[in-house]
Amino acid sequence: MKVRGDILRTYQSIHTWTGIIAGLVLFIGFYAGSLSMFEDELSYWATPSSYHLPQVPVEKLDTLIKKTSSIFEKAQQGFTINFNDQLSPLTWTEEGGGRGLKLNHIVNHATLSEQNELITQVNLTNELGDLIDTLHRTAGIVGKIGHEDLGVLILGVAAILYFLALVSGVIFLLPTLAKSFFALRENKGANRFWLDSHNLIGIISLPFHLIISMTVVVFAFHDAFYGGLSLAYGEKALFERPEESSIVYSVDQLPPIADYLEKIEKIADGYHIESMVFSGLTSSRPSLGITVINHQEMMRNYTGDLIFMNPYTYEVNFSSAKINEKDVYTPLVASFFSLHFGGYAGDFGRWIYFIMGLLGAFLFYSGNLIWLEKRRQKQNVQTKPNKFMASLTIGICLGSILAVVNTLLASKWLYLMGMQINNYYLTCYYLTFFVAIIYSFYRGAAKSAIHLLYTISLACLLIPLTSLLLNIVPDLALWEPRALTSFTVEFIALIFAGFFYFGALKTKYRAYHGERNSIWALPMIKVPETISCKNVVIE
Repeated sequence: MKVRGDILRTYQSIHTWTGIIAGLVLFIGFYAGSLSMFEDELSYWATPSSYHLPQVPVEKLDTLIKKTSSIFEKAQQGFTINFNDQLSPLTWTEEGGGRGLKLNHIVNHATLSEQNELITQVNLTNELGDLIDTLHRTAGIVGKIGHEDLGVLILGVAAILYFLALVSGVIFLLPTLAKSFFALRENKGANRFWLDSHNLIGIISLPFHLIISMTVVVFAFHDAFYGGLSLAYGEKALFERPEESSIVYSVDQLPPIADYLEKIEKIADGYHIESMVFSGLTSSRPSLGITVINHQEMMRNYTGDLIFMNPYTYEVNFSSAKINEKDVYTPLVASFFSLHFGGYAGDFGRWIYFIMGLLGAFLFYSGNLIWLEKRRQKQNVQTKPNKFMASLTIGICLGSILAVVNTLLASKWLYLMGMQINNYYLTCYYLTFFVAIIYSFYRGAAKSAIHLLYTISLACLLIPLTSLLLNIVPDLALWEPRALTSFTVEFIALIFAGFFYFGALKTKYRAYHGERNSIWALPMIKVPETISCKNVVIE
């Protein structure tokens, strides 16, 4: 395909500068986003086994609700029923709660003994998964503008630039796409290999990246979109609000749990209930949020769809699952969430999104490296801006990875030391992150890249070693072996330990044996020449 040179140069410039401007915050968003596909499993893995009480049969749930609400005042206002065997059957909030990262969220757990006696305990929730999700949504940027997180808005702007980078990248690759699509020319130097890898991953995952960029813009600026719609709707409300009721209910009037199961089976065929969140039970506006799952459908999130109803009258107020054939808008909005969060294809879809998220992070990292090398080739000398950008790229990208890994590593030790885990999660993440950035500027990009990669590899290796130690030392055994969840987290950590160790070796080799005027080069280590004669060494 023939395209004019000036047009190609224009699109290449657009691709380069939009990628450079948006790349670093998007790296954190993609890396944390890949981990957020398993945020519930990570929180469960980090939480001691004793923090979850044994499940009870469905037919005993009504007894559990009755006994709990008769003793605990806050449970009369609302509670959660979990059908997951790995979670306590009934929980309610004692302190904290709400949306976002909940650092002081204290939850009461309840279950029944074999003799139907009530058993309760109070625990601080583990927010490890929510911390990773917050990093995914905000790139770790703190602060708010109005009621919206500043980081969400910045990522929204970055997503617009990201979309431009995708489109312009495809356009300037078109002339050489056919012959160089699957070419990984390692024999033509490291720079060419990085460029080929960058282009290959970008083209193969293009549909995924287009979906992510568009959905991020929608999530970040949904208030502005709704404001635009109000110009067309005028004073008419965009969403119908349920009429205010004068009836005040009490928890004693709740129907049996079996009735809810039967109702959901009728209106959401093929779905099964994962959890039920009751709230406002002693008010005139009671609510029941039911999480339902059907892996054969396109769900709002991989954790399931949501159905909200009045718990006393069964009147459905909202459903992200399609239960009404006339409703077109709700499934359309839900599809944006599903495409972004991987709410389809079950666990297979989650693993695909996990891999694609990591490959997306690689795109931004490799894009910066390629740009820096290209500037060096044009200038033949390392300028201060080049060195600054190289150190910033290493510090933010490798620093964010190390910060998350260190937080995972610290999670179980924080429990053993009796510390307030959620506040220390934040301290651990941000302290590691900023120390890594400072170190990258202090030692330079090349040397800090080697050291940080070795450190990440060691931290990843210590995760399964820590779990092994805690399982074999009786006094430390707060975590019972939970075959699949525990094994998966530790096995993936072991794989990453090997991956980053190999990356450190390759980076070190390039630093000492690669191109001498590269920004990733280090001075050769001078070894004094020696002449050996038997046991005598003469220098």
